[in-house]
Amino acid sequence: MNMKKIILVVLILAGVSCASKKLSPAIVVSSQSATLIGVSTDPEYGLTPLKPVESGGGPSGERAYLDALAGPNGEQIKYYRAGSCCPVKSDNGFMGSAMLDNYKVSYKGSKGEISIYINMYDKGELRAPVGFTVKK
Repeated sequence: MNMKKIILVVLILAGVSCASKKLSPAIVVSSQSATLIGVSTDPEYGLTPLKPVESGGGPSGERAYLDALAGPNGEQIKYYRAGSCCPVKSDNGFMGSAMLDNYKVSYKGSKGEISIYINMYDKGELRAPVGFTVKK
């Protein structure tokens, strides 16, 4: 085969392998909603890189998770991605490792921004961090 055909075959195979990855069943990306099963009882869940939220589903899974959160009294939250940090072990990441995403979250009446750490590569039970609620 010539070089153009080899490159074409590699691109096709890469596209097929990426398209076959399954999203977390806890995330419904198409409707941009996430199914949270309540509020965590662990005061560190999602609020420290040592216990990140495992949303799965890539960036859209992260946004679906955050869109399902509300403030402690049901307030609408605002968030933005502050960057990546903190390598973690992950079979779904690059060479057994993945970086967490740090989102800054606030709501009316909050005392500044709150960092939420999300692992978009791995999936786990989704809960709201302590101090947040689940959107109705």
